[in-house]
Amino acid sequence: MQTIYFDHAATTPLDEQVFEAMKPYFCEEFGNANSAHQLGNNAKVAVEEAREKIAQFIGAEPAEIIFTSGGTESDNAAIKGAVAATGKTEVITSPLEHHAVLHTVEAMKRSGVKPVYVEPDERGIISAQKVADAITERTAVVSIMHVNNELGTINPIKEIADVCHQRNVPFHSDTVQSVGKLPVDVNELGIDLLSISGHKIYGPKGIGVLYMRHTTPWMPWMHGGSQERRRRGGTLNVPGIIGLAKALELCEEHREEHTRHFKNLRSRMVDGLQSKFPEAISMNADCDDCVPHILNMSLTDDDGNGVDGEMLLLNLDMEGICVSNGSACTSGAVEPSHVLAGIGLDEHIANSSIRISFGKNNTEPQVDYFLDKLQEVVSRMKATA
Repeated sequence: MQTIYFDHAATTPLDEQVFEAMKPYFCEEFGNANSAHQLGNNAKVAVEEAREKIAQFIGAEPAEIIFTSGGTESDNAAIKGAVAATGKTEVITSPLEHHAVLHTVEAMKRSGVKPVYVEPDERGIISAQKVADAITERTAVVSIMHVNNELGTINPIKEIADVCHQRNVPFHSDTVQSVGKLPVDVNELGIDLLSISGHKIYGPKGIGVLYMRHTTPWMPWMHGGSQERRRRGGTLNVPGIIGLAKALELCEEHREEHTRHFKNLRSRMVDGLQSKFPEAISMNADCDDCVPHILNMSLTDDDGNGVDGEMLLLNLDMEGICVSNGSACTSGAVEPSHVLAGIGLDEHIANSSIRISFGKNNTEPQVDYFLDKLQEVVSRMKATA
């Protein structure tokens, strides 16, 4: 039985070219980049070359790039650092953010920081006007993601950044789902703080970037050494850094080609779903405002009730198909995705949702196989209901 992977928004396979670029820094050039000897210097040179390359791809200066362990650390560092530096007590975000942002601001309530949530529209998009209305003199930072990881919707972050700058408030954006897939230039978009994760772009796990614009009020979150100009303590993950730079290089080199490929796969998938499930399928995001590699949909039965999303996921897994669904099992109780709940989706429909996220190596025959197996699974579930 073949395995078909349609969960690239969760993680991507390591590109072979990325692996080849990393290999020497595991076994041969293994020096600590902060050591003064030749092996350490070789590692440091490689790290700084990677820093320059990554900075170039997002329109930044090399000194504005801070290497982290991934998107979650970058989100934590951006928000906590801005609050610590400004001494202000409010963080503006949305209820649709990744938990790396939501759990961070919720945890900060213990130290007197107040989360302020800007509500999305029915498409899951955050408007700049709503952000402007929420900003006060107590606002330390605004954090709104570029592309939603469940819906694929694209937020107008340039407009959001503009209203933040008009009020002299730093703007942070989690760009984990957009870097390497959309043009991201920190100067054109007006981003002050930005998060990147390597494993979302065919790079290694455990490596990320926090971009921090010069003059942005910010204090380090992690201490322990002089690494990263004393902005993030800890021995540098040299192989990971090399891998992230190579992965971003490859994604940027093939971005337009990948976009065309994702659009073709998405179109084939949507057409097939509407053909096989004309009355039972609904899309949970407006594709005109979405990246093409993410598709979130809900399935209903003959009575209009949402099918069991967890069982749907398990049955597809038995057929060798890897997708994710819009619900998470917490303490034995199935709860709807906070993102789908946040756009007002009925709980039963939200629990019947699955997310398909394409990768560069997915094919049209894989889409066709998925459609056939989904039809079989749904028929089987109806028969046993």
